[in-house]
Amino acid sequence: MSETKFIHIPLLPLRGLIVFPGMVIHLDVGRKKSIQALEKAMMNDQHIFLAAQKESEIEEPKAADIHAVGTVAKVNQMLKLPNGTMRVLVEGMYRAEIQEFINEDTQFFVEIMELEEEHNKKAEEVALMRALLEQFEYYTKISKKISKETLDSVKDIDEPTRFADLIASHIRLKMSDKQEILETLHVSERFRKLLEIVSNEKEVVELERKIGQRVKKSMEETQKEYYLREQMKAIQTELGDKDGKSGEIADLKKKIEEKNLPERIMELLAKELSRYERIPQSSAESSIIRNYIDWVLSLPWTEETEDNLNINHAENVLNEDHYGLEKVKERVLEYLAVQQLTNSLKGPILCLVGPPGVGKTSLARSIAKSIDRQFVRISLGGVRDEAEIRGHRRTYVGAMPGRIIQGMKKAETINPVFLLDEIDKMSNDFRGDPSAAMLEVLDPEQNHTFSDHYLEETYDLSKVMFVATANNLATIPRPLLDRMEIISIAGYTEMEKLHIAKNHLLPKQLKENGLKKGQLQLRDDALLKLIRLYTREAGVRGLERQLASMCRKAAKIIVSGVKQRVVVTEKQIEALLGKPRFRYGMMEEEDQVGAATGLAYTSAGGDILSIEVSIAKGKGKLTLTGKLGDVMKESAQAAFSYIRSRADKLNIDANFHEKYDIHIHVPEGATPKDGPSAGITMATALISALSGRAVRRDVGMTGEITLRGRVLPIGGLKEKTLSAHRAGITTIIMPADNKKDLDDIPESVKEGLTFIPVDHLDTVLEYALMEENNESK
Repeated sequence: MSETKFIHIPLLPLRGLIVFPGMVIHLDVGRKKSIQALEKAMMNDQHIFLAAQKESEIEEPKAADIHAVGTVAKVNQMLKLPNGTMRVLVEGMYRAEIQEFINEDTQFFVEIMELEEEHNKKAEEVALMRALLEQFEYYTKISKKISKETLDSVKDIDEPTRFADLIASHIRLKMSDKQEILETLHVSERFRKLLEIVSNEKEVVELERKIGQRVKKSMEETQKEYYLREQMKAIQTELGDKDGKSGEIADLKKKIEEKNLPERIMELLAKELSRYERIPQSSAESSIIRNYIDWVLSLPWTEETEDNLNINHAENVLNEDHYGLEKVKERVLEYLAVQQLTNSLKGPILCLVGPPGVGKTSLARSIAKSIDRQFVRISLGGVRDEAEIRGHRRTYVGAMPGRIIQGMKKAETINPVFLLDEIDKMSNDFRGDPSAAMLEVLDPEQNHTFSDHYLEETYDLSKVMFVATANNLATIPRPLLDRMEIISIAGYTEMEKLHIAKNHLLPKQLKENGLKKGQLQLRDDALLKLIRLYTREAGVRGLERQLASMCRKAAKIIVSGVKQRVVVTEKQIEALLGKPRFRYGMMEEEDQVGAATGLAYTSAGGDILSIEVSIAKGKGKLTLTGKLGDVMKESAQAAFSYIRSRADKLNIDANFHEKYDIHIHVPEGATPKDGPSAGITMATALISALSGRAVRRDVGMTGEITLRGRVLPIGGLKEKTLSAHRAGITTIIMPADNKKDLDDIPESVKEGLTFIPVDHLDTVLEYALMEENNESK
């Protein structure tokens, strides 16, 4: 071994590169310290020490950032480039190790020690060299990145050290592996490491080659598919599709990619689009598939509006749009409060029940407005086909989705307020029962997977807030009714109508008829007269029509130049609208014998029902007229039987059923009437006629009667009370079991009424019939 040498030499740090002894390479040098180190080397013996940086990203390396072991190289050539960098040609000479950094401020200058190679037995090195050459040859053959000239030059080298370093310089290695090879001084050990690395690289290159072959095969298949598609386009053009479908298919693919769709819907559309692409444009199935793709793309799958959960805002909106209706408003505010706390509430299903004109539809629109949701309305009146709800299957000509999916398309969001108008007007025939299909729509446990026949994919309706409207609950199937929360809107009192007319209806009609606020003034007394004598309804639709008529007449007066301003008082109403159409108050003007006033519940709200009984000598024949239903006829029979059983106590001739013919009549015979609540009214009118005692004219009554005289509860007490209030009745006789319903009646109505709860007909007679001397009890 030669004597150890310590040399002072300039240092050139290398980034991402290691130079081995015997290796000739060009380097571009740009850093200031590195250029100064090169200049220093050229001034001396042209020798420079090349060592790699540990991290190539470091721009200004320190001593700790540079590997200690490197290569002493000779600078054979140096050229200054126009951009200021230096291009040098260096040749590696021998390994060395840094002992000390002498200067690293202006230039790198180090003291190094030459490292001696360690050799083993000559035979072992030769064997290892041959094994490495064999591996290198195979690696060269499969990688095709090393030229034949390079392989030939490697074969010509006999010196083991130079042979190992040259192979290490030509193989693609990690920086850490190259540095490890450089630092390995024992030649045999260096050969073993290179054998292991070359073997691993050979396997990697082999795998890369296989992957490349696979990719090539895949590309060939893609090219084949492209060729076949081009052929198909040519065929389509010959069949009549001149432009082919390429542009259309591309647009559809773009739409599918841009729309945020669930994965299952993306897969469905990809499948349908593939079918559409294969089928000629002239085929009938082509238009069916295209329509289906358009429908699926037009539906909201993930689009959702953000709810405005501000309860105060919602309350203000509801109060501005509607007067009264406290129960409905309270329910909407409860929904918002719970959603604000849970943030994961399923949409409620409300059913607003009441007569026409009470504001059910407009209330649903206000609910949507109050929570900033989209509003969609579909009318179910007259729907008798299940396909109207669930859609038609795609095999039918002209198939399309049902009304629910059509409504969701209009909404463009998955959480609208969805109004199902006139849900009680659905019917059924041989094509199916649409109310049965509505069960899935309105069931919170099922509607997150609503199935439409046309879509053939489940659709989530769980975030929709459904609001249904109905005039009569009796015609809604019980299972469907069970899925809805019923909110009754009975009708408005006179004072509520007055407020609604002044603040909502009249301003609306003034605007629609081109009048300014000051051009038509309607006094409160005139408005009250209009409500009492020109309308007879639970809602305000007829009232709005009368106000519209008045606005038109005022517009005519103003345009003709007669007046510039019309003021309507109570006396001027008749001049504008003609004679009154109804009487104010429908109760009898005098106490009558054989006539009693009952309270009825109709689709138009509450109404009063006058029941008349006349007696003539005969053989006990009972005649019922007035277009009565079976239930009312049975009530009359029950009352008749009760009177016969209690004739003595009621001071009635026990043989009246053999001596007299009895005729019970309910006026307005053209209007069908039915229901059990007229039972006590019929009994009272019968007893009055048979006993000669008059019935109090200011008493209205409602209740079902049994053969024992018991009074059973009825429905619609609020509506019946409002009708009694409108008719001027002051006393209402009602079943005792209906006392709980008094809370639903407005206080302004209850103030002018006396309610008498009864559980037996005897109590009814005490309050309804006058005494023999005509003094009321």
